[in-house]
Amino acid sequence: MMVTDDAKIKVLIVDDHQVVRQGLQIFLDLQEDIQIVGEAGDGQAAVELAKELSPDVILMDLVMPRLDGIAATSRIKALYPGTKLIALTSFTEDDKVFPAIQAGASSYLLKDVSPDALVDAIRAAHHGEARLHPEVMRKLMAQVAAQTSSGKQQWNGPQLTDREQEVIRLVAQGKSNREIAEVLVISEKTAKAHISNILGKLGLDDRTQMAVYAIKHGLVNPDQL
Repeated sequence: MMVTDDAKIKVLIVDDHQVVRQGLQIFLDLQEDIQIVGEAGDGQAAVELAKELSPDVILMDLVMPRLDGIAATSRIKALYPGTKLIALTSFTEDDKVFPAIQAGASSYLLKDVSPDALVDAIRAAHHGEARLHPEVMRKLMAQVAAQTSSGKQQWNGPQLTDREQEVIRLVAQGKSNREIAEVLVISEKTAKAHISNILGKLGLDDRTQMAVYAIKHGLVNPDQL
């Protein structure tokens, strides 16, 4: 079934290396549900093109001239809060990870991400879901654990089934729907349904919030992450 242009996910690629932009475009152009609407070589150009092109998702490099990706992300989210930004970088240092997420990046991936995982992240971001590189997830969880180590809150929220608690633990470990399905010997569709139900029960927006919430309330042992 053909996907009309209006139904496609409009993507803006931002990176100061032309070869990177070209490589991403070549692969993403093969996806029937994704349309590359433009590319930029620095953060300032990204801000300007975000206004002109109204992309659904922006792939944002972080270290660039004129305006870096973190500052560009912050400006774009302030101007166009509905736009989803994916940090796509080579860096996992704390001074890049946490500012990028705080600026509004919904996902944080490294440039060595597999093509399939990148496409999954774009589709997930378009639907309001987050994707984090496993090392980034561990850093985020360690920070949350450190902030709550003085005394975990006791769980007094909505009742969760044993299966839902298993799913939460796997989400906190950074596993994808497919990996969760394999571990629990269920279908990927069932795994996705469990996650959706848990988010609804807890009043959360995405998987990252779920993992943080679980640690804060003692549902997950940080030592096992």
